[in-house]
Amino acid sequence: MAQRTYGEIPGYPVGSTFENREMLHDAGVHRPLQAGICGGQDGAESIVVSGGYPDDEDYGVEIVYTGHGGKDPNSKRQIAHQELTVGNAGLARSQFDGNPVRVVRGAGGEKAYSPATGLRYDGLYRVVDHWHTIGRDGFRIWRFRLVTIESPDEPAPPPTQDAAEVGPVGRIPTVIQRLVRSTAVANSVKRMHDYRCQVCGIQLETPAGFYAEAAHIRALGRPHLGPDVPSNVLCLCPNHHVLFDAGAIYIDVSGSVRDTETHEELSKLIVTARHTINPAQLEYHRDIHA
Repeated sequence: MAQRTYGEIPGYPVGSTFENREMLHDAGVHRPLQAGICGGQDGAESIVVSGGYPDDEDYGVEIVYTGHGGKDPNSKRQIAHQELTVGNAGLARSQFDGNPVRVVRGAGGEKAYSPATGLRYDGLYRVVDHWHTIGRDGFRIWRFRLVTIESPDEPAPPPTQDAAEVGPVGRIPTVIQRLVRSTAVANSVKRMHDYRCQVCGIQLETPAGFYAEAAHIRALGRPHLGPDVPSNVLCLCPNHHVLFDAGAIYIDVSGSVRDTETHEELSKLIVTARHTINPAQLEYHRDIHA
């Protein structure tokens, strides 16, 4: 397994510029000389956003990044399906493990956010979602939504260690955790189901009361733009929330919960007359995961 360096590289603050990929490699900010993702099955430490894939979307504080693979080196067109392996798997692993990803923008990317020449280190982002879809060239691509840690609606988490324990170096390591949204809509859905998971039926009781999580079927962020309404929300236990968001399970047209790899029926989705679920949102989830 490769030695990974997550987080910032000392001596190269946000805004550091590089004339070429060789300089970027030598600095350790992004080590591959060609690949857009520095990572493997164990995680991804950095990416380069430079307009290499037509499906990329760059909004500054938020990036919808296309994974690698399946592209013809001469025509630059997608000629084969992408797989969730190597760097693509690494970005998915970084979402689960909460490791930050260094983002470097190149001159070929979105003009509003990219340097005019060369490359520029633009800070740490966290992977908040991943899914597959059919790209513009007609082949499956893997997509990853990354949000800057400095984004006002995605604040950085607190340090994992007390500052006094870290010492005088002035650097406090952080771990990016999965944020669980809490809204009036989410809480209403959880109450409808008495805080029982709609997949397994478990009701978790803590000293502070019952606990469940609200899972948006169609994600709220770009490019999904799902609505924050009860018909787009499921009440799930933490385990099944993670499996559903990661695309490990899906719900078919008959209401069966199935394993994405084997398509084996695991259970029937538990429903209540008070909670109407929009089948179009379940179809959207199937399309990008199953």
